Amino acid sequence: MLDKLKDLEARYEALGEQLGRPEVVSDPAELRRVAKARAALEDIVAGYRKLQDVLHQLAGVREMLREEKDPELLELAQAELEELQARQQELESQLTLALIPRDPNEEKDVIVEVRAGTGGDEAALFAGDLFRMYTRYAERRGWRAEIINTNPGPVGGYKEVVFSILGRGAYRMLKHESGVHRVQRVPATESSGRIHTSTATVAVLPEAEEVEVQIHPSELRIETYRASSAGGQHVQKTESAIRITHLPSGLVSTCQDERSQHQNREKAMRVLRAHLLERMQQEQQSEIAAARRSQVGTGERSEKIRTYNFPQDRVTEHRLGMTFHHLPSLLDGEIEDIVAALAEAERVRLLESIGTGQAA
Repeated sequence: MLDKLKDLEARYEALGEQLGRPEVVSDPAELRRVAKARAALEDIVAGYRKLQDVLHQLAGVREMLREEKDPELLELAQAELEELQARQQELESQLTLALIPRDPNEEKDVIVEVRAGTGGDEAALFAGDLFRMYTRYAERRGWRAEIINTNPGPVGGYKEVVFSILGRGAYRMLKHESGVHRVQRVPATESSGRIHTSTATVAVLPEAEEVEVQIHPSELRIETYRASSAGGQHVQKTESAIRITHLPSGLVSTCQDERSQHQNREKAMRVLRAHLLERMQQEQQSEIAAARRSQVGTGERSEKIRTYNFPQDRVTEHRLGMTFHHLPSLLDGEIEDIVAALAEAERVRLLESIGTGQAA
C-alpha cells in the first residue's frame, strides 16, 4: 500500500507542475481536467503525508526505547509509542478505504433487462416475478420505475421486459443483480405436482448521458413497425414501434410500449446509449473484461447466480454461499439484506486486491 501511496504522491506533484505550464493554463478544458485530477488526489496525499510523519515519529520513539535508561522517560516513551501506533492504524485504515476504486457509475440511474431463459412459459412467469421484485424494491426506496419495452409471455409474465429505475445510487445498489436467476417450484399448470426448474437472465446497465456516448445519425438505421404488445387499438393500427440498429456495433434497441414514435424512439435511444456505454467501458478496461464472465451468460441452468426455491422457502445466493428465507417477502422487493451482503463482499474483495497490488 505504501508503494501505491508514494506513486500517487508523485502523480499529485506532477499534476501540480502541469498546472503552471503555459500550454495548460491557456487551454480551459485541459486546465479543468488537470485541476480535477489533482483535486481527486488531495485528500489521499494529505493522509499519506500524515502517515509518513507518524512513521517518522515512531522511528524516533523506538530509538529512544532502545537507548534510554531512565525509567520515567522510558514510561513516557512507551505511552507515546502506543499512541502513535494507534494513530498509524487509524490512518492506514482510512487510506485503505480511500484507495478502493470508486465506480464512476455508482450514483446513476439504471436500465434493467429481464429475459426469460430456459423453462418455457414458467420462465416467462418467473421473469415477471423478477420485474415485480425490482420495481417493488425501487418503490420501497422512493425511486421511480419506468417501463421501456415489453414482450409478454403467452400465459403471463414476460419473454422480455426492459425498464429503467430512476434514483440516486440505483446502479450501486443493483449492479450485482446481473446474471442468471433460477427458480424451482411447481407451476400452476403442473397437475402432478412435479417441481420444475426455470431461469431468467438479468442485465443491469448504468444509464448513459448523451455527452458520454456520442452517436452520429449516419450510424443509425431506424425502422418503424406496428406494435404487437397490448396497448389498445391505436398501437395496432399505426407504426408507432421503433427499432434502432447501431450500424458500427450491430446493437439493436426496440421500443413499442408508448403511443407515439417520438416517445418510443427516445426510450430506444436510452437503451442503446446504455449498451454502448457498457461496451466502451469494457474496452477501456479490456484486461479486466477479458478475465471476467459476461453479465448474463447463455441462460443455462448451470450458470445461476441465485436460486429461488419455493418448496423450501429458500433463496440461495451462490456467489456468497449464503441462504435467505421468507421468499415471498424477497420477491415483494425486500432484498435489502442480499444487496447489502453483495456490496460488503465487493468491498472486502477490493480491499484484498489493494493488499495484493491488484487494484486499479
